[in-house]
Amino acid sequence: MLADRLSRLSNLLQAAGLDALVLNPGPSLVYLTGLHFHLSERPYVMIFVPGQEPALILPELEVIKAKASPVSFKLFIYTDNPATWGAAFEQACEAAGLNGKKVGVEPNTLRVMELRYLEAGAPEARFDSAAATLASLRMAKDPAEIASMRKAVEVAQRGLQATLPVIHAGVTEREVAAELTLQLLRAGSDPSMPFAPIVAGGPNSANPHALPTDRKLVEGDFLVVDWGAGLEGYCSDLTRTFAIGQAETELAHIARVVLAANTAGRAAGRPGLPAGQVDRAARAVIEQAGYGAYFTHRVGHGLGLEGHEEPYMFGENTLPLAPGMTYTVEPGIYLPGRGGVRIEDDVVVTADGSASLSDYPRDLLIL
Repeated sequence: MLADRLSRLSNLLQAAGLDALVLNPGPSLVYLTGLHFHLSERPYVMIFVPGQEPALILPELEVIKAKASPVSFKLFIYTDNPATWGAAFEQACEAAGLNGKKVGVEPNTLRVMELRYLEAGAPEARFDSAAATLASLRMAKDPAEIASMRKAVEVAQRGLQATLPVIHAGVTEREVAAELTLQLLRAGSDPSMPFAPIVAGGPNSANPHALPTDRKLVEGDFLVVDWGAGLEGYCSDLTRTFAIGQAETELAHIARVVLAANTAGRAAGRPGLPAGQVDRAARAVIEQAGYGAYFTHRVGHGLGLEGHEEPYMFGENTLPLAPGMTYTVEPGIYLPGRGGVRIEDDVVVTADGSASLSDYPRDLLIL
């Protein structure tokens, strides 16, 4: 599997006019090598040149982990003395023949520290973004990846279901978030979850990215819960909205509108259609109901090894959808000072349409 990914990377780099790729720790490095390193004060870099054994620059304490990878590397090892770091980069850059070459980087991940060492080791190299190349490599998930994502969705859904008994008037947002985190771990989530749960009640539910507070839930509140689990390195990302007691008439109405928008968005994706069509399908429902001004974000984003990755589901995105692409559909309506509704599901493009990975009930549940 990893050999196939590296082979596809070689072809994509050549098609993009890139001579090499450098990566530091992150999802792309995991995808290509299976190696999990965390970013720290020490620099880590893999240099990949098509047709060559990849070079790996890393500290001495990580050598055992690197040698356990199914991928064979030429190792360039340094000690904890920072005076040795530059020499390791210079030796690796020379061995890879980077000087004077066009080298791809991952702009959202590569740090200035590693970039400066690379520039010193290959002063005549040109470093350009390889974001589009890596997106092309990772966007379409294989069956094993999709299976992992289904499991991550199942874990997330079990975790929320186990949390519902503690949600009632008088409990705080922070207490609900703590219980949800505990239940996600009990349900089997990786400790490194995609993100900390969003638990937002009452007026706070009108803020799409609210942080849990010590505000207590009261009768009549809407409660937006946005949560996810990690499993086998892959992410799920879901949102459901609940009512604490009797729902205000207009809030109940926008819950029905958002549900219809979610349904339209989940049905809209199919191979060959632009990604933006998913956004437009969901947004049209909300605009026709008169709430277009209160839907303030794109309808979704790609999902996989990262909680947010390509493809991004905004209306102007012309990227053609393809089987295996996975993304969220999360329309919302947010009435400032009153409350909001968001319903989010995880979707995969199939051979002839799209399918939801998630099936947790979407209707407004009164707690």
